Amino acid sequence: MLKRIEVFFFLYVVVHLGFLFGFVHGVAMGDSEGVKKPLTDKDVWSSISEKAESSRPLEVRFNEPAKHWTDSFPIGNGRLGAMVWGGVATETLNLNEDTLWTGTPGYYTDPGVPPILSEVRKLVDDGQYAAATTAALNLSGDASNVYQFLGDMKLEFDDSNATYDKGTYKRVLDLDTATVKVEYSANGVEYLREYFALNPDQVIAMKISGNKLANLNFTVYLDSKLHHHSYVNDKNQIIMDGSCQGRRIPPKVYGNDSPILRGPPKSNESSNPQGIQYSAVLDLQISDGAGGVRVLDGRKLRVEGCNSAIILLVASSSFDGPFTKPVDSKKDPKSSSISKMDSVKRFSYGDLYARHIDDYQALFHRVSLQLSKSSKNVTVNPLRENTDETISTAQRVKSFKINEDPSLVELLFQYGRYLLISCSRPGTQVANLQGIWNKDIEPAWDGAQHLNINLQMNYWPSLPCNLNECQEPLFDYISSLSINGKKTAEVNYNASGWVAHQVSDLWAKTSPDRGQAVWALWQMGGAWLCTHLWEHYTYTMDKDFLRNKAYPLMESCASFLLDWLIEGRGGFLETNPSTSPEHTFIAPDGKPASVSYSSTMDMAIINEVFSSIVSAAEVLGKKEDALIARVRKAQPRLYPTKIARDGSIMEWVQDFEDPEVHHRHVSHLFGLFPGHSITLEKTPDLCKAADYTLYKRGEDGPGWSTVWKAALWARLRDSNHAYQMIKHLFDLVDPDRESDYEGGLYSNLFTAHPPFQIDANFGFSAAVAEMLVQSTVKDLYLLPSLPRDKWANGCVKGLKARGGVTVSICWSEGELDEVGLWSKNQNTEKSLHYGGITATVKISSATVYTFDKQLKCVKTQSLY
Repeated sequence: MLKRIEVFFFLYVVVHLGFLFGFVHGVAMGDSEGVKKPLTDKDVWSSISEKAESSRPLEVRFNEPAKHWTDSFPIGNGRLGAMVWGGVATETLNLNEDTLWTGTPGYYTDPGVPPILSEVRKLVDDGQYAAATTAALNLSGDASNVYQFLGDMKLEFDDSNATYDKGTYKRVLDLDTATVKVEYSANGVEYLREYFALNPDQVIAMKISGNKLANLNFTVYLDSKLHHHSYVNDKNQIIMDGSCQGRRIPPKVYGNDSPILRGPPKSNESSNPQGIQYSAVLDLQISDGAGGVRVLDGRKLRVEGCNSAIILLVASSSFDGPFTKPVDSKKDPKSSSISKMDSVKRFSYGDLYARHIDDYQALFHRVSLQLSKSSKNVTVNPLRENTDETISTAQRVKSFKINEDPSLVELLFQYGRYLLISCSRPGTQVANLQGIWNKDIEPAWDGAQHLNINLQMNYWPSLPCNLNECQEPLFDYISSLSINGKKTAEVNYNASGWVAHQVSDLWAKTSPDRGQAVWALWQMGGAWLCTHLWEHYTYTMDKDFLRNKAYPLMESCASFLLDWLIEGRGGFLETNPSTSPEHTFIAPDGKPASVSYSSTMDMAIINEVFSSIVSAAEVLGKKEDALIARVRKAQPRLYPTKIARDGSIMEWVQDFEDPEVHHRHVSHLFGLFPGHSITLEKTPDLCKAADYTLYKRGEDGPGWSTVWKAALWARLRDSNHAYQMIKHLFDLVDPDRESDYEGGLYSNLFTAHPPFQIDANFGFSAAVAEMLVQSTVKDLYLLPSLPRDKWANGCVKGLKARGGVTVSICWSEGELDEVGLWSKNQNTEKSLHYGGITATVKISSATVYTFDKQLKCVKTQSLY
């Protein structure tokens, strides 16, 4: 008989490759001869479920309609998103389309910068850090543009629904099918609503039905906070046309306290230019044989006495890339939306749902995770035993600090993967600060892409959690940034290559943000993003991607960094001016400042980029190129990461006094995670200092800070502290007094800064993966930071490791049982590490290898 990991992993591989093998019984039951019977994907997944997966449903659940936006459920197809409230008398879907932003393309250059830059550098050289900080205000640019809110779909039901039976109400987001369902009974009728967002056909679909005939009565219409006009055509369709503002409203700066209103940004336009145009089409279909539809007020549809109804929504905009002004766009959003709707209506509702399931589960089913406590001391936990029917997810979050239910960790891990699939697909825009979900014309921090941790964290789970396609919009975005960033580098800094700063937007803004240097003046945003390019290669080993996409962007980024580095003290190359994102220090003269030279994060990111491009050049046969020679010459002259007098990692190049030791950013630990310059194997002293740095920083902070710390502790192989940060996130935030919280979860499992930022949802999934598997191209560390007393038993299927390897692991009572490895098309050699044992193994492509707890290979199985 094959052991569980073999079945578990081998069946996963079959589905992942799309092969249809003729040995259902043989593979599932361990008979290598097999039975010659074709497999369907459904058969395979059914076998996996029976053999290795938990029966616990992956559901976010409520027993009442949403009262706040953060109670509602997100659905999305990468480009279109909706928040489903699940109201009974009145239903609301908040709608988003990922290209609806204020503004027009910008210039992102300032020819007045070079003399100011020279002044700031001289002040830094003279040790006048406070004065340099003040002078650096003149290096700031314009504010980013603002992510907008498409509008609302509103449904108003008849009075009979107002007296519904509250005990029958159930609202569920099923992560396995990416479907929201709302069920309740009113006046003897059982009502069901279903909602999903389909990627292949770019539509949001909704079905409303009841168990009695001719009992469905409601009015539906579209509305928006943006400038718009809506009307009903002659096809039972509502058309809503509108536009975004061509100039953004005056920006708001969000700190730890209330937002402070600031003046309007500088503009290159003398008047308000035309903004992005949009159009949405809502199509209503009712069941045959009962009921009718009539028009109200020329813009609403009234349904009376039908059995069921299907509502479809599509939307388009005039956005034609970040370099085309809306006024010059040739795209017609109305005709595009109507054409999309005509295409969608070729399919029945059942066909659309089947297409949705096939598309979504091909991504989501790649990874499964099951965690449980030790069987030696399990006690019956009513909150766990009844998660499928009676207990809301919010109640489970609230109880986590007491019962520490591992299944809730599973749920939040998979929720992060669900959100990434739902907001970032090939061809869409990059996931912003809120993914794609937003209810405001003025969202917090403009909903913009922030490049000093937030955008990067959005994509941390894409590789280890086996969703590499979802990272494609990031690479497209980096390409756009490189075009604008080349102009910024040349004009602002007299440098070659390309640069991006701390905040950007739809238009690929690359100039500094508006405002104080502590957040606005940071030239490492593009460089950090470039590390994702190399990471993608190390996980996929895709040389075509490295050669054609990644390397040109990395090369140009390295070119800028070489020009940005200047001759400094003691023969070192330095960055000047330099900040540690959003953090200040006390200068030797006792004055607060943020601008100095060669911050630890600057040096760590540059070191990472330089190491990556040298490695990439070796892979591509470019190691003799002139640029690589310059990089190699610069590498030993970079400031090393240093240890402060108190034993922590120095955040700045000098051991300045830190006025806020519990600051939310842990930028000076970039080299530990997500970087690779601080490792237990090569830099144990720095790891010891990093440990103390994390201890000093403390546990409190916004959600993204919490999960970053979890990943950092995991890299240090400190499972207790890593788990403590995981646990720390499970703090239920009350949206009526969210300013009282730091971090935490809203009731729909959105992560909180507060307010809502999506980055921590993604960072959580990445941190959990990091606790279970760590890797280099050559090394694979199994269960390196497993909290053995909390997740004593478990299985994880389908995680990715560097070197192009897929990993599945099962363990019991905190000890490894078996591990399965497979490489799609890579012949490679790996050093496996577990529990003080190291084994070097050779892995051939298209072969599943099973290893026991001693890391001995006990089974191989060819896929052919």
